[in-house]
Amino acid sequence: MSQKPEFILTLSCPDQRGIVHRVSGLLSQYACNIIDSAQFGDAQSASFFMRVHFAAEDDSANHVILHAAFAGLAQELGMEWQLHDAHHKPRVMILVSRIGHCLNDLLFRHKSGLLPVDIRAIVSNHPDFYQLAASYNIPFHHLPLATGAPEGVKRIQEKKILEIAEAEDVELVVLARYMQILSQQMCEDLKGRAINIHHSFLPSFKGAKPYYQAHERGVKLIGATAHFVTSDLDEGPIIEQDVARVDHAMGPEELTAIGRDVECVVLARAVKCFVEHRILVNGHKTVVFK
Repeated sequence: MSQKPEFILTLSCPDQRGIVHRVSGLLSQYACNIIDSAQFGDAQSASFFMRVHFAAEDDSANHVILHAAFAGLAQELGMEWQLHDAHHKPRVMILVSRIGHCLNDLLFRHKSGLLPVDIRAIVSNHPDFYQLAASYNIPFHHLPLATGAPEGVKRIQEKKILEIAEAEDVELVVLARYMQILSQQMCEDLKGRAINIHHSFLPSFKGAKPYYQAHERGVKLIGATAHFVTSDLDEGPIIEQDVARVDHAMGPEELTAIGRDVECVVLARAVKCFVEHRILVNGHKTVVFK
């Protein structure tokens, strides 16, 4: 038995009366059944956000027909919107350096079916994880780049990354502890489709050895933050965060181990939200429908 076509509609627009009614009425007109729906009206920005997962009950609705139908409604209501095939697994590229816990976690979740993605490439400025990539039968690209490399050298390396992304038609780039600061141009090229994991509960300890800094300060909570990549370092719209409680008896190595577990969970949640089209950007913030 073939699967019924399923779609996910995401939209944002100026808040106004009757949006849900208009959207659901259009879906009913094309014999579509709503599976789940979520909406949020932001009083501060006077904006409305909505995600609708629905199924087409017969051949009167396909992607082309529905796209044309929603285009008219979107223009009338001033919407920014996207229509996605719910069965499609987004194509993902992972960037990593020499710390591999997030990479390993993403690969395991992908292999076990917990993360509905198509990982097309792993790119690193070090060769450390080529065997791990090979064990999952995923192409590994070693593009060397030393810390503090001249800007011209960095741009050449970044262009190679973008060439791989273009060749693989990548929809999401995941920085899984990729320890290089992306250039402003690279951030612009990947705007809205690159997620980074930051090893602290932002805003917090930045720079090298954050868990050692946290230990010196005697913190009681450590955490991690997943956010969209922007040219403002570690200040992109936040997607997901979590924390773990720690105490005075724990050394910096133990804090590091706990922190890495939190990083894996937070990054995986953020990626899953992205590929399920649950994230809508609201200025410098995000609306994340659960």
